[in-house]
Amino acid sequence: MADVLIPLLTLIALEVILGIDNIIFISILADKLPENQRAKLRLWGIGLAMVMRLILLAVISWILKLDQNLFTIFGMSFTGKELILIAGGLFLLYKSTKEIYHKTEEPNPNDPANVKTGSFRKLLSEIIVLDLVFSIDSIITAVGMVQELWIMYTAVIVTVIIMLIAAKPISNFISRHPSFKVLALCFLMLIGVALLAEGFEVKIPKGYIYFAMGFSFLVDLIQMKTVGKVKPRDP
Repeated sequence: MADVLIPLLTLIALEVILGIDNIIFISILADKLPENQRAKLRLWGIGLAMVMRLILLAVISWILKLDQNLFTIFGMSFTGKELILIAGGLFLLYKSTKEIYHKTEEPNPNDPANVKTGSFRKLLSEIIVLDLVFSIDSIITAVGMVQELWIMYTAVIVTVIIMLIAAKPISNFISRHPSFKVLALCFLMLIGVALLAEGFEVKIPKGYIYFAMGFSFLVDLIQMKTVGKVKPRDP
């Protein structure tokens, strides 16, 4: 039993950590929709992530081929996985930089007149692009950790259920606290850089990345609590 539970729980924990990036991205995009459509976008985005992972597991032989060299430029070889990671990293950097500019440089970004909205289909298509990137990375990681296919399927399904439960609280928290939204966008930029680095075969330990994210989140949380307790002085 331990031989099954330990790899299963380890894989679920890893998949949840990788899925947090997905939830943050979906939550930020959902804010661009009217209130009555946000839950639908989160459901579709996370649901499609599960479908992609299950399909990719079904064609696992093709996934394994993504780690084979396709071509070489200036002495550096590139695999299918690396090309997908580079494209996903560039896309994340573009989207997060654009959103940060909108939040910090444009006048009154929270004014309803200045809030930029998007169509449901357009936002869903952007989520699908990132779902594909995160799914490829997730499945290749899973294949490297366990051999039993049913453990991978179980881990994916359990992870998606956890993501569905966590998506709304995370989305509501980000919406209520604008500073955390900017912080979340910075997280996405960091992840984009990490994806680019991995695509160019520069390994950045994921522990460093998530420690930096967790520490930044803790500092912002302490700052928010401290500012909330400070009472304005009487004139």
